Amino acid sequence: MSAPARIALPGEVRIAQLPPLALYVHLPWCVRKCPYCDFNSHERREELPERAYVEALLADLEAMLPAVWGRRIASIFVGGGTPSLFSPEAIDALFSAIRARLPVEPGAEITLEANPGTVEAARFRGYREAGVNRLSLGVQSFDDAMLAALGRIHSADEARRALETALASFDNVNIDLMYGLPGQSIEMARRDFGEAVRSGAAHVSAYQLTIEPNTAFWRRRPELPEHDLCADMQVAAEEALAAGGFEHYETSAFARPGRRCRHNLNYWEFGDYLGIGAGAHGKVSFPNRVERHARIKQPREYMEAAVRGASIVEHRRVEARELPFEFMLNALRLVGGFAVDLFATRTGLRPLVIESGLRTAEEKGLLARDPGRVRPTLRGQRFLNELTALFLPQS
Repeated sequence: MSAPARIALPGEVRIAQLPPLALYVHLPWCVRKCPYCDFNSHERREELPERAYVEALLADLEAMLPAVWGRRIASIFVGGGTPSLFSPEAIDALFSAIRARLPVEPGAEITLEANPGTVEAARFRGYREAGVNRLSLGVQSFDDAMLAALGRIHSADEARRALETALASFDNVNIDLMYGLPGQSIEMARRDFGEAVRSGAAHVSAYQLTIEPNTAFWRRRPELPEHDLCADMQVAAEEALAAGGFEHYETSAFARPGRRCRHNLNYWEFGDYLGIGAGAHGKVSFPNRVERHARIKQPREYMEAAVRGASIVEHRRVEARELPFEFMLNALRLVGGFAVDLFATRTGLRPLVIESGLRTAEEKGLLARDPGRVRPTLRGQRFLNELTALFLPQS
């Protein structure tokens, strides 16, 4: 007679089914560093080392292969920086080499970020031929004064032309917009949201401008709209996009039917992802643990280390006590919340470990649940930091 299946204790990680696996590729160069940007991006001061960087990316990927043998890539996201500074030929070579090393699911979503400069726009057809099937345009605003306040190098008309060019090659285009900008009124924000709705884009990501450390805006802080006005802008975005047929499915994300970003959904549903490139982060699950890894940030140092198989500067096992917060930090960004079973499936922990936090969140009016689903209330969406903090590990 076989032994009965062992039941995991609340603090033990036992993942029976590994989550979907995505791939994030970081291309760190940009034309000019924006004053609000705290991403790992570096101004291009000379010709881009496309060949050397692609070689480093592939060496980086190969070093991770033993951790993901037998798994398939469900989506690819090329972010930056400004990935559209790389030629279509370099992107094609990168994708071909990735497919030679890892199986990519048929119909996988493959996104590339681009800026609306005219040089990049002329390349869009080449990216489509290389295998990109989703383009994400960093428009930020359709108002020249707001673009100048943000330190952007493109104009509103360039953004419109780039969007038109993108839609000629892609039927799945995302627009990044920002609100709460220096000198912005509610009417100006509404005009941006309205133009996004009319643009033909399938997806809109709308972010409130926040001032982050280690940015030019942190050192020379601009005068921003009052908190209540920014909250009104957020509501205006939700109303305009809903009226235009967009579904608000994540804190900052709005999609037309069938156009949710699958790559980002994998993050929010606590899926796995390999992160390659300077400063990239990743998460990989195993039957008894979850691991995170991070790469060297400086591009030249990264390239030199990656070819030696030494690009990782942080590789750690996520402690079981940290997993509830990490899961909730992602899953509660989803407007529709998450299926109750997903917590155990993704973390390998019993739901008992989050029961106290769930009860407290309900009592505070931040969360609602039924036997099959947990979702943030509208109040929970507005006070997301307060909600997720209820799941922080206890000291």
